[in-house]
Amino acid sequence: MSYQCPLCHHALITRSGGFECENNHQFDSAKEGYVNLMPVQHKRSKQPGDNVDMMQARRRFLAAEQYHQMREAVAELCLKYTENTPRQILDIGCGEGYYTAYIANKLAEQSNCATCYGLDISKVAIRYAAKRYTSKYMQFCVASSHRLPFANNSLDAVVRIYAPCQEQELERVLTAQGVIITVTPAARHLYQLREQVYSDVHLHDEAAEAIAGFELVEESKLGYDMNLTGEQADDLLQMTPFAWKANEELRTQLRAAPELICETDFMIRVYKRH
Repeated sequence: MSYQCPLCHHALITRSGGFECENNHQFDSAKEGYVNLMPVQHKRSKQPGDNVDMMQARRRFLAAEQYHQMREAVAELCLKYTENTPRQILDIGCGEGYYTAYIANKLAEQSNCATCYGLDISKVAIRYAAKRYTSKYMQFCVASSHRLPFANNSLDAVVRIYAPCQEQELERVLTAQGVIITVTPAARHLYQLREQVYSDVHLHDEAAEAIAGFELVEESKLGYDMNLTGEQADDLLQMTPFAWKANEELRTQLRAAPELICETDFMIRVYKRH
């Protein structure tokens, strides 16, 4: 399977140095190995997605493997629900490829035709992912999660770890047996970190997302404590939606702290077509 043209939606055919469709829309592969399928007219800003500082903070934090247990759980679900399929999987909002690469390597242990696609709106993040992870079992693209550059009924699973996407697009690209695997914050996720930012911390809502055309078939909760250094706590903060509420004084205090014990609390769900 390959990509589809984001302009006319015809299949993209591999050519030397990139891809093109029958309408002669051409997309060059970057030297790092990814392809940019985000036409300029689809951008809402000049450089959409996370900036370099946010990306580097996330990269450092994930490299410490604090989220590995969640990554492992997601990979196991990908294996379980794509058994006896071509194992074409999309990781939406993949960032620097931390989850994408791990899932791809797990799939490769069982199938030599599997592919895990990593998609993100951030060109900076995708460039880093493609440069670091070069296995034939994964491909990276810059694209919008609201206009997925994949053909109808071409994917066996879509992974969404804190990533938004249009319901209609999920229904369009997944096969009849395809699944959506989501990770969202459970009630106490990062409670101790949020205490540093808010005077009144509210628990996250654990209600399951309703996805049109799909039903919830599996749900589990995963939680454990992380022992973070001050620098790791600051990096984690920069990955969160509430980072904008933290002033520089708070960040300085976090970085200077010898340790922060912080809870993880994940809701992991699987959805299948009705």
